[in-house]
Amino acid sequence: MRFIFLILKLNFDYVFMKKHLTLKNIVFLIVVIVIIIPQTREPLQILFHKGLSYIHQSSMIDESERVEVKHTNWKLTADDGSVLSFSDTKDKVVFINIWATWCPPCIAEMPSLQELYNDYKDKVTFVFLTSDGFDVVKKFKEKRNFDFVVHNSESIPEALFTKSIPRTFIINKKGEIVVDESGAVDWNSDTVRSQLNQLLSE
Repeated sequence: MRFIFLILKLNFDYVFMKKHLTLKNIVFLIVVIVIIIPQTREPLQILFHKGLSYIHQSSMIDESERVEVKHTNWKLTADDGSVLSFSDTKDKVVFINIWATWCPPCIAEMPSLQELYNDYKDKVTFVFLTSDGFDVVKKFKEKRNFDFVVHNSESIPEALFTKSIPRTFIINKKGEIVVDESGAVDWNSDTVRSQLNQLLSE
C-alpha cells in the first residue's frame, strides 16, 4: 500500500511540475485512486473475474484420470435447516461449489450458478459449500436475490479438499469427479448444460 501511495505522489508531483494534465496522467490517477479505495476495488475485481469466467470454460476429465469420491456418511448442514448425508447422493449427479461471501471470483460466478441451479435443481444435487456463518450467508443471498441452498460442514472428503476458492466439482453417478475447475466460470453456458445432460443420461 505504501508503494502505491509513493507512485501516486510521484505522479502528482510530475503533473504539477509540468503544469498540465495529459489524458494519460488523468487515466493513471483515476485507476490508482479506484484501486486503493475499498468501495470501488471489490466491484472492479468482480467485474474482472466476470470477464475471465467467459474465457475459462468447464472441461471434462479423461476417464483414465478420474478420481472417485467415496460415498461416506459425510454430513452437510444446510441454511434451510436440512441435513444432507453424502451417502444419499449415490447414483446421482452432484455439483459441488466451494465458495465464500468475501471472495470476488466467487461472487462473479454466482449469477450463472443461480441460473443453472434454477433449471437443474430437480435433477442434480447441488452443494454450495462455505465456511461462512449462515447469518452472513443469509444477508449475502438477500442482497443479491439468490435462493440456492447453502451447506456448511466441519469436514470434507480428501478428494474435495482445496486451498483456493472458488473450486467446483461435478461428480457423475459412479461417484467420479468428472469436472474440477478453480476460479470463476460461466456455469450457465451451453457447454456445462451439455455436460450435465450427458451425465444425467448415463
